Amino acid sequence: MADKLVTVAEYMDSMQAEMDKQVLDDFGIKNILVGQIGADVLAGVLAFSKPIKLQVLEKDADEAKQILEEQQQGHEPEAYEIGDETDEADEPYDPKEEEL
Repeated sequence: MADKLVTVAEYMDSMQAEMDKQVLDDFGIKNILVGQIGADVLAGVLAFSKPIKLQVLEKDADEAKQILEEQQQGHEPEAYEIGDETDEADEPYDPKEEEL
């Protein structure tokens, strides 16, 4: 029996929906946007249209929600973390440390 689709997020902004869809794609989670065409056509009156739904297979729902929540909180989802090392670009520039 096929796994059923469940909604993990709803959007009024089609660009945000597309970005989150891509994030789940990057994690290998199959997903679909439902209602996107209507929302794009009604972009001028988006506030009056139905939300775009991001749906995944029921078995992937918890993982998808966790990934989207981490992204929304400004954290990189775990699979994207490279390590605990500090990137030199994150440190303030100190001209005294520059070698001549």
